[in-house]
Amino acid sequence: MAGTLTFTMIKPDAVSKNYTGAILQQICEAGFRIVAMKQLHLSAAKAGEFYAVHKERPFYGELVEFMSSGHIVAAILEKENAVESFRKLIGATNPANAEEGTIRKRFAESLGKNAIHGSDSDENAAIEGNFFFSGLERF
Repeated sequence: MAGTLTFTMIKPDAVSKNYTGAILQQICEAGFRIVAMKQLHLSAAKAGEFYAVHKERPFYGELVEFMSSGHIVAAILEKENAVESFRKLIGATNPANAEEGTIRKRFAESLGKNAIHGSDSDENAAIEGNFFFSGLERF
């Protein structure tokens, strides 16, 4: 498959509720190929570095605290038009507004605990993927 790439993280709320397998199954059934994947626990410093773009926003501290509160699963995914396709698959940030069948509608708890991250552009997908994975970790 020769497609474009996107980046995702299954967030601590979904990992702690053992939704990882079901979420990965939905991703694979939607035609995405996993290029790289690992489970890890972000330190507050690393979570802050990843979300530095939001540093001036009022929710930044809460976001960093949440993202460093437990394990996450980071992955690079491949599919034609990967970013747009994945954003559609995960649904609206607020699960109350997400379409039926989307990952956030099925697994998210709230706006703050929304189960999964998805890159919002091809440029950010590359930046975010490179934050977590070296070239040797991709297949």
